[in-house]
Amino acid sequence: MINLPSTMMQEIKVEDAIGMVLAHDLTQIIPGEFKGRLFKKGHVVQEEDIQSLLDIGKQHIYVLNLEKGYVHEDDAALRMIEAIGGKNVTWSDPAEGKVTMKATIDGLVKIHPSFIHEVNRLGEVAIATVLNYTVAKQGDAVLATRVIPLIVRNAKVEVVERLAQVIKKQQQHIVEVKPFKKLKVGLVTTGSEILTGRIKDRFGPVVKEKVHALGSTVIEQKFVNDDIEDIHEQIQYFLSQSCDLILVTGGMSVDPDDRTPGAIARSGADIVSYGTPMLPGSMLMMAYVDDIPIMGLPGCVMHDPHTSFDVLLPRICAGEKIVKEHIEQLGYGGLHRC
Repeated sequence: MINLPSTMMQEIKVEDAIGMVLAHDLTQIIPGEFKGRLFKKGHVVQEEDIQSLLDIGKQHIYVLNLEKGYVHEDDAALRMIEAIGGKNVTWSDPAEGKVTMKATIDGLVKIHPSFIHEVNRLGEVAIATVLNYTVAKQGDAVLATRVIPLIVRNAKVEVVERLAQVIKKQQQHIVEVKPFKKLKVGLVTTGSEILTGRIKDRFGPVVKEKVHALGSTVIEQKFVNDDIEDIHEQIQYFLSQSCDLILVTGGMSVDPDDRTPGAIARSGADIVSYGTPMLPGSMLMMAYVDDIPIMGLPGCVMHDPHTSFDVLLPRICAGEKIVKEHIEQLGYGGLHRC
């Protein structure tokens, strides 16, 4: 029970509460079966409710009389999420003091982290989000607001509203779900052992599935020897086909006969990075010819479910340009196996 002025909260035995109005949602928990709202804020207690209240351990209910300058948890959570707003999102009605924001499209979630941190430093109010650059499906939760106590001072909610307004005046979104573009992708697979049919290509099916999952299409796959000129020729071919993204698989290690990095460089690409501080996926190359991204993919993409490729591909498909800083930031939280 939170400490509130006695004039604002009155405790009443449930047996004497018939006709009284609940001050907040009451939750029922049945382990392994159900957790949710049993009675909603504003519910008028009926005689048949008494047993249910006792079943969830409520021997008393509380009638709330808000004094001037205070806001109920439901109203505060709703005001906070309305202040945040966003692009390609919607939100629920308040429930148990919480309001949840959901994506209205499939896309890449972009969050303004500094705003989230600043609000959470205020105390009593809370915002929780998914990680920045998370891939969301339509209907996925991306953010939720709530107030920790049952009531909060109106002035604290106003601070959140002012902070949100500052971000909006800078023409920025606190939350945005960016739609994925339908990219034309060219795929170059290196390796004489694959070209000659000695072993089956395992790269192509994996890469095609990852690309397709984000709404794009591999329009063609070319097989070449581990030869700089052959790889370079196929990169130029896909550039001539106006591909939006070119992926070169294999030949990315430090072995002398691995020629993919040299071939990408020979194409005149601006190399953002050869290597990433993430495992698996540390040997990935990120480059651009004009605005066309070219990626050299290491062998781990074939067999590891989450690599640096899986981190960067959704950003590229959402129209984000990858820069050196993005690569450098992959190290924190980037160890997925050792």
